[in-house]
Amino acid sequence: MGGVISLLHDARLDIYLEKGLHFNMDLFREETVKEPLAFRMCPRTLEEYVGQDHILGEGKLLRRAIEADRITSIILYGPPGTGKTALARVIAERTKAHFEWLNAATAGIDDLRKVIQTARTRKSQGIPTILFLDEIHRFNKLQQDALLPDVEEGNVILIAATVENPFFYVNSALLSRSQVFELRPLPEEGILKILHHALEDKEKGLGIMKIVAEEGALKHIARMSDGDGRKALSALEIAALTTAPGESGTVTITLHVAEESIQKKVVVYDKKGDQHYDTISAFIKSMRGSDPDAAVYYLAKMLYAGEDPRFIARRIVICASEDVGEADPMALVLATSALRAVEFIGMPEARIPLAQATLYIANAPKSNACYEAIEAAMEDIGKEQTMEVPDHLKDASYPGAKKLGHGKGYKYPHDYGGHVEQEYLPKKKKYYKP
Repeated sequence: MGGVISLLHDARLDIYLEKGLHFNMDLFREETVKEPLAFRMCPRTLEEYVGQDHILGEGKLLRRAIEADRITSIILYGPPGTGKTALARVIAERTKAHFEWLNAATAGIDDLRKVIQTARTRKSQGIPTILFLDEIHRFNKLQQDALLPDVEEGNVILIAATVENPFFYVNSALLSRSQVFELRPLPEEGILKILHHALEDKEKGLGIMKIVAEEGALKHIARMSDGDGRKALSALEIAALTTAPGESGTVTITLHVAEESIQKKVVVYDKKGDQHYDTISAFIKSMRGSDPDAAVYYLAKMLYAGEDPRFIARRIVICASEDVGEADPMALVLATSALRAVEFIGMPEARIPLAQATLYIANAPKSNACYEAIEAAMEDIGKEQTMEVPDHLKDASYPGAKKLGHGKGYKYPHDYGGHVEQEYLPKKKKYYKP
């Protein structure tokens, strides 16, 4: 990515030169060409850090530990671009301990041994060492085991980062010696804040350039970045560096430019407005009406627009029971499995089990008998006098129940081949109509 950004910057410089525009060339090259915008905008303090209030909000454990410089071994995990590396940089700036940085994708056991050996020497001099190990899931069991004794003895304080669930990829012994913190995708408003800051910052950001960004364009980048701050900043940088300035030298980032920069077009879809309700309504009615093509189209539209896949999965579960029901009980089994899959694997892979459940329900035979039955029964409960349980059906398991007549005369169906006629309701009712 760095090479691509450098080429884009060179192209940007050519545009400026062709237009005869002037700016601080040394500053531009030093602060912009060498490193991508996402790297330059990496926060250095907790005040600059955006998101993760559930672990870094005022009074939260991790924030208190960072502010007091009392970090113990921790594992940070979450999707790309959520701030794992940024948080490590914040800790590196804050701590008085020596900070070592390794990436498990490129570091070997020899690199690890060198770091640990120098850490032991520092410890004997009263200087602690924090080892940040990025992508720890790439370390095999032997490499992770090599860390154990020194983490346990306090020779190094481990800060590990991973995009994978550490409970599946990190040795249980290391887990037991570390606190695990989950980082969540950044909210749209958080990413918007990051984008605005990048446009205004003249030292690290794009503030030295004359840029006007439409709010709709920034919102599109924020929405389509899927909670990934790095992805959003990269898209903004591409937009700024590949858009020719106007006669006044101003670069205007429009919605069309934003679409091109993040490689996703705008879909008219407001997750809190009419489009949200209209589309989910059409989705359900298409499944109910047994039109698999329409159903999967509306599913794709919602997913592309950034709808919460868990919301979609819950609606599929409801449809499976309400509109298919006893006509094909497997529909509910598949729908609930899809819901669990969505929660377990997340997007973008979750689109596949969602599509499977959608198509199964759309193609299944339909029956709303279960829905009609519970609705009718609920209506009677709400309007009519509540019927008492017949004595022969009441609980007779506790001492004294039989003296009250509970259970007397009850016919155990299995003694009669699985079915026996007896009174189950004092008043005859017909709710289930298969």
